[in-house]
Amino acid sequence: MIAPGHSLGSVTDKISSIVLRRTTPRGWFIGLGIGLLLVGVLLTAIAELLFKGVGIWGLNNPVGWGFAIINFVWWIGIGHAGTLISAILLLFRQEWRTSINRFAEAMTIFAVMCAGLFPLLHVGRPWLAYWLLPYPNTMALWPQFRSPLLWDVFAVSTYATVSLLFWYIGLIPDFATLRDRAKAKPFKVIYGMLALGWRGAARHWERYETAYLLLAGLATPLVVSVHTVVSFDFAVGIIPGWHATIMPPYFVAGAIYSGFAMVMTLAIPMRKAFGLEDFITLRHLENMAKVILATGLIVAYGYTMEAFFAWYSANPFESSMMSGRMFGHYAWAYWLLIACNIVTPQLLWIKKVRTSVGALFVLALVVNIGMWLERFVIVVTSLSNDFLPSAWDTYAGTRWDWMLYIGTIGLFLTLLFLFIRFLPMISIFEMRTMVPGTSKKEDA
Repeated sequence: MIAPGHSLGSVTDKISSIVLRRTTPRGWFIGLGIGLLLVGVLLTAIAELLFKGVGIWGLNNPVGWGFAIINFVWWIGIGHAGTLISAILLLFRQEWRTSINRFAEAMTIFAVMCAGLFPLLHVGRPWLAYWLLPYPNTMALWPQFRSPLLWDVFAVSTYATVSLLFWYIGLIPDFATLRDRAKAKPFKVIYGMLALGWRGAARHWERYETAYLLLAGLATPLVVSVHTVVSFDFAVGIIPGWHATIMPPYFVAGAIYSGFAMVMTLAIPMRKAFGLEDFITLRHLENMAKVILATGLIVAYGYTMEAFFAWYSANPFESSMMSGRMFGHYAWAYWLLIACNIVTPQLLWIKKVRTSVGALFVLALVVNIGMWLERFVIVVTSLSNDFLPSAWDTYAGTRWDWMLYIGTIGLFLTLLFLFIRFLPMISIFEMRTMVPGTSKKEDA
């Protein structure tokens, strides 16, 4: 529900004016400039990597996985909230999703794009990455289908395709609105092409709602399956700390947890910068805070079970791994992630915190940091202390690791700022249905 006092025209004018305004705010140029600067850092790191190879990263023996896998899992997790908000909450008829679903879907696509860079670069020869696909070739070579990394290729590419289609289908009525309101001829042509001849006829709405609902039903199991497949990268291994059946639900809950935290991290500044407090209300922020609290408790349960299994199994390797996480070389990372992911979110039990915009923004940032640390701890602590003590070694990312990671944040921000400027960040036609006494057909 939007704040009272809005008519159909005011809703359309408020949202479309952000895209169709003639002058671009200075803050937008500053944000885009920061994003492009970090993209330059990303391109520098990629160029160095292509010239010198993955040896520039901090990888060693036994830590053969590092920032590439850590950041891949982190970005994929962030991308889960968009599909959850759009698809699952749509199927459950949760109207509060309407104000946040559009940019959450965009966030999903941009996060998946950032995630896809890491395994692509991690193969060492990214120009041969097409070998991962089962295509007919003269050498009769096929990918190793028993490898979970190959499963990632199919899972993530499917997820990206469905998410992109879902996002675009939802934009079609809004493209028609922008087409009809745009003053400049080039924009009228571009938005008209993207609108695919939409006129708002009853037949159009019927086909649209059928396609949108089918894609929502298709995307819903993908939310669970994609991060489950990502968790198999670890769960099917025999390394202590990875070989656990709790990994799939633990990863899915963690993905939704970090994804909603990122949505809140983006929603709070945007509602302030563009004056959208009437559309993204405190009710929306409080509902997202409740989801973060609920998924955070599931993640806390996963941490607890991980420690319990290590003790109850009486497996010396598992016990050694757990004690190493708690009291070893990386104990700082483990206890910091516990503070970020378990302790701090408990403040969300307090309603005053759930309805404080500043507190929610800080909490969302803390959760994002904590979830990155979680992936760091899972990957590094298990690999650095494996079965053979003589092979143990510590791991730390080099400046190229950090540049690549920070550069993908820049890529994400650049794509986000371009999206905000040229596409409606809030669904116009869905917001119009929230005005009392209207429907999509009446406003077509």
